[in-house]
Amino acid sequence: MKGIASLNILKEELGLNENVWLLLFKKGSSQSDCAVDNFTKTQTRAKNAVLCYADVNEVRDIHPEYKITSVPTLMNFEKGELKNIVKGCYKPEQFNAIFEKAAFIVSEGVEKTPQKNVTVYTTPTCTWCTTIKRHLQENGIKYREINVAADQNAAEEMVRRSGQQGVPQTDINGQFIVGFDKTRINSLLGIN
Repeated sequence: MKGIASLNILKEELGLNENVWLLLFKKGSSQSDCAVDNFTKTQTRAKNAVLCYADVNEVRDIHPEYKITSVPTLMNFEKGELKNIVKGCYKPEQFNAIFEKAAFIVSEGVEKTPQKNVTVYTTPTCTWCTTIKRHLQENGIKYREINVAADQNAAEEMVRRSGQQGVPQTDINGQFIVGFDKTRINSLLGIN
């Protein structure tokens, strides 16, 4: 596990290693402190994975470069390119599952169903928002997160489209689900 002190040092790591995971956090924030504590306890078996971390209080040039607006955020780089972003605090075994899922290779000849377009509208203090994001991540569903507390235009668009102000709201291919309706989410996404 390596501490990263600048964007230049991160780029050096990306040049030297094929698979890099970087946890951005803000020391003193309960969610970030949780994430760092559990991240440092992980035992990844992902092939050639290098685990790194950076405190945005001290390292101020990485998050703007990759347009990261909230922490904790786990970033996965493959061959120098940002491939995946995972937000929130997870238990060590959940971090391991995230690492291993990213390393999973689908056998040739297996037809894959196209990924549905999933957007989750959240606020930083919403516990159900964290629950739905964790559920999607655990099931390998890629999604876009929009923090409506930080984006007034997005909040207005969400209310206009769903007629509701509460979060979380999930847009799955144009169908809105207000709250964490696991049964409906699973049905729309084909999760068993």
